[in-house]
Amino acid sequence: MATLTWHGSSYPTQVLVLTGRSLRALLRTPALVFFSILQPLIMLTLFSQIFGTITSTANFPPGMSYINFLLPAILVNTAMQSSLASGIGLVQDMSNGVLARFRSLPIRPSTVLLARNLSDAVRTAFQLVLMIAFGILVFGFRPDGGMLGTLAALGLALVVGWALSWVFIAIAAWVRKAELMQTVGFLAMFPLMFASSAFVPINGLPGWLQAIAKVNPLTYAVDAARSLALAHPVTGVAGALVTSGVIAAIGAFFAVRGFRRPLSV
Repeated sequence: MATLTWHGSSYPTQVLVLTGRSLRALLRTPALVFFSILQPLIMLTLFSQIFGTITSTANFPPGMSYINFLLPAILVNTAMQSSLASGIGLVQDMSNGVLARFRSLPIRPSTVLLARNLSDAVRTAFQLVLMIAFGILVFGFRPDGGMLGTLAALGLALVVGWALSWVFIAIAAWVRKAELMQTVGFLAMFPLMFASSAFVPINGLPGWLQAIAKVNPLTYAVDAARSLALAHPVTGVAGALVTSGVIAAIGAFFAVRGFRRPLSV
């Protein structure tokens, strides 16, 4: 009689189960959910008030409200900041023994990383939807691209954040220390955020910052999201998507390699 051998569940099933596990773990921490939603709303409020007066300067596009200029950029920035949580969450799973238990199961290492990535993408999508609603209700966000253009900008922000989360997951898989992970993440994010077209037009920056902003990949993502939301001639979207795909592929490759190292290393 032939012996039946169980080889484990399929790859999609593993990803689905592990993604659900990550989402349930997030929901069991209401304070974390609350503050992850509150942070981007505070950022939107502060930046809209601090930089709102630049609409009267010569460098600002005439006839445009600052909230319409700002919100698409905040979508991209929030997605980028949320991607850091993917790496921090992976480090925490390594330190509390969850990943050690996963290694004893008949699952592929990449499913653990992909599930972490997807669960954080769901959380980020929820954040961005609430931010758009907040911008509409509180600040009068009324982009020329309408809801369709705004949703397209949201989708682009999610793709950019999804790609960057692979970078932070890869860093986490190699450094395996929460403090170091946060330090590296913030050192990478703040220059990307402020040396870009996110908060002021590039021609309103000092000369040396203009040079940096013009080669900053976040500038291209922000400009693409802004063109979608504001119904401007769409430029840079294809480049942002291709760049995100390349970043995700490279990040995923190094993430899997780092994850396969013994946890004691």
